[in-house]
Amino acid sequence: MGKKIILVLIFLILIIFCGIVFLGNNSVDVYNDGENITVETTTFSDIDKHGMGNKICNYTLDVMNNTTADMTYYKQGIKDICHQYGLENAEINIHSTIGPDQIPIIVKVDGTSMLPTLQDGQDVLINKTHDIHVGDIVVAESDEYGGIIKRVDQINGDKVHLISDNKEISYEYTDGVLYEVSGITTWVDISNINGVVIEY
Repeated sequence: MGKKIILVLIFLILIIFCGIVFLGNNSVDVYNDGENITVETTTFSDIDKHGMGNKICNYTLDVMNNTTADMTYYKQGIKDICHQYGLENAEINIHSTIGPDQIPIIVKVDGTSMLPTLQDGQDVLINKTHDIHVGDIVVAESDEYGGIIKRVDQINGDKVHLISDNKEISYEYTDGVLYEVSGITTWVDISNINGVVIEY
């Protein structure tokens, strides 16, 4: 009789322990290939997983377009969304085609200023990072030109000099005035770099 009670008690303790482990295992897995984002949630909580997943997908798109957002900012935002839906202490896992804890973005080249390296209309894959080096091709937001894809020519503290690969100079008349048309060279702040082109 005593052995049966001990076995029942051990069995109950195991059930309680396993229940605590499983109930405490809240995780959110975000998958990103640069264009498509999917979210999977593992939890025993009664939450609106579909609504939360949609909100995380939309938030991910915002992060992809925000030049100052980094991985810490991104994960904290996902945790905040989880909190809004009642999912506490969730483990956030970022998976991508370029590795864990990376944010890939596919960008379309607009224009011919990066010929012959990049073609007008070509899709390129960038890794969202501010870890840049001279010679890298980057996507940046310029106050003067808007969104641009250029090569890093110089780095001076937080300032980055960007240039076009296309060195051809042409001339065109507009309203009777002759204009020189050449590639862009400009300085931007490193915080305005959205990422480095890693595949084209």
